[in-house]
Formats: sequence, structure tokens, C-alpha cells
Amino acid sequence: MTADTMTAIAVRGGSGPADALHAVQVPMPVSAEGELLVRVLAAGVNRPDTLQREGRYPPPPGSPATLGLEIAGEVVVGAGRWRAGDRVCALLGGGGYATHALVDARHVLPWPKELDAVQAAALPETLFTVYANVFEHGALRAGETLLVHGATSGIGVAAIQMAKAAGARVIATGRGAAKAEAARRLGADVAVDTSHEDFGQIAIDAGGVDVALDMVGAPYLASTLDALKPGGRIVYIAAQGGNDLQLPVAALMRKQAVLTGSLLRPRSADEKARLAAEVERVVWPWVEAGRVRAVVDRTFPLEQAAQAHAWLESGRHTGKVVLVT
Repeated sequence: MTADTMTAIAVRGGSGPADALHAVQVPMPVSAEGELLVRVLAAGVNRPDTLQREGRYPPPPGSPATLGLEIAGEVVVGAGRWRAGDRVCALLGGGGYATHALVDARHVLPWPKELDAVQAAALPETLFTVYANVFEHGALRAGETLLVHGATSGIGVAAIQMAKAAGARVIATGRGAAKAEAARRLGADVAVDTSHEDFGQIAIDAGGVDVALDMVGAPYLASTLDALKPGGRIVYIAAQGGNDLQLPVAALMRKQAVLTGSLLRPRSADEKARLAAEVERVVWPWVEAGRVRAVVDRTFPLEQAAQAHAWLESGRHTGKVVLVT
């Protein structure tokens, strides 16, 4: 690597399995007006990265082709309120799997004081996603109950903590006793092992739910809708178990329920800037106070991105997988 190049992770052949990921030398990016150049110290690994690697989730127009949606690092070239030497974490449209990355200055947040680089890199994509979907689309309020499916995923562990910090009650689901226990340790009031327990009936017996955050999709719809209180909201952010819903419209009407969902990455730069300001205003004080913490399952060197993807896809993790440079 020279001063004009950097190490980044590419996908051999453009798309493929985890072992298609490999390190390459590419030109050092040059920041435009309003952009930071950040020396990446750590980068979060997320499900959208695996989908992009497989060719099923192309980057938005104008975003780097390189994977990576969140980083922590040191500013090399500043912009906006950020100066060279500042330690930051940030949401990216892509490009995080590299030693340097460009970032819209409005999508950057201060590195929380008590966290290391790995923990700081594990925050942006998950906290932005949970805030947008649970607190904006789902309109979760203090005193309500949140049902979180996939509770030990990176999104799940953040959702449990953020809901509790906001004064809500949490019912969490995961496959296996160990995952249910991990959710309980993170603060879930009720944790369900879906491998042999009926989460729908347990949620009903616990008083029902106001908001459900669902990453599973079709197989869980009927039971989630049954457990929903009148006026409840189901928010989809993935459909790992099945994409096509068989929707009982009469039940939807009886419950006066709302089904919604969103993607974070395709949102406009202005919308991400608005969301960043809200996350800094609402969520960052919880992080600084230790009420919402980064849960990191495992780290891998940047050059071992293939192993990191394989581990994430195994489903054995609790919390985030992070690359370190």
C-alpha cells in the first residue's frame, strides 16, 4: 500500500459466497465538499452486506461498490463540524470494509467516550435502524410492549435495550434456550425459545403487544397478529423466513392494525441527516449513560472478511460481528 492506495475488500467475480471476499489495493478516495475522509479503525458487519455480496442488494446510486455500512475511526480530512483528528462513528451508504472511507459529514456522530473502536463501530447501522422502525414507524411509547423477533441479532440486541431505555416492556424471541437466555440478560421481560415454545400464546398471556419488530416475515405473521393489541403496529425490516405474506384482512381490520416496514440504506442523504440528528438527540444520551451498549459477539481482521461473513451467516452469534483494520 502506498499513500495513494488503500486496502479494501472486494467480491471476486462481482457476487458469490462468503469466500468470494478478498483484500485488494484500490485508489485512496478523495473527499468532496461536505464529506469527511476517515481512517477506519473498525467496521460493522451486517445482513445487508451479505445480501450485497450475493448480488441481491445493490448499493444506491452514488454509493461505493465496496461493502460496509458503519464504521468508527479518526477524521483525516474534516468537513462540517468535524475536524482532522476527531474520533467519530458513522453511517455509510457503502465503503466501510476498507482502511479509509468517505462519509457525508451530516451522517457522523461523536465516538462515545467510554467505548473502544469495535464498540463504536457496532452502533450506527443498528441504532439508526431501530430508531427509525421502532420509534418512528412503530411509534413505540413508554408503557407499551415491544415484541422483538430475532432478539440476539445485532438489530435485536439494540431494540431490546432501546425499548427498555424508553420505558417500554419487551417480549423477545429466539431459536434455542441459549438465545432466549441471552435476550433475558439484555433486559427482555419475557424471552421465548421458539424452537419449542409458542411465542404467540406466550405474548397473549403476557397481555399482548403494541409494536412488533419482525425480521422473519411470513411464518410469524399469524401469531404476531393474534398477539397484537388493538391499534398495534407490525414493522418489517427483513423477511429471512419468507417474503410473501398471507394476510388475513378481517383480522387486520378487527385489530385496527398497521403493517409497515422500511429500508435504511436507500433513504436520501437529507433523510439520513435528519435521522442522524434524531439519533444523536434521543439515543446518544442512553449510550453515554450506559443504558444502551454495543454487544459484540466476535471480531475479525479486515482481511478475514470472508470468515466474518461465514460466522454471521451461521446464525450462532449474539450481537454484532466487527472487522478491525
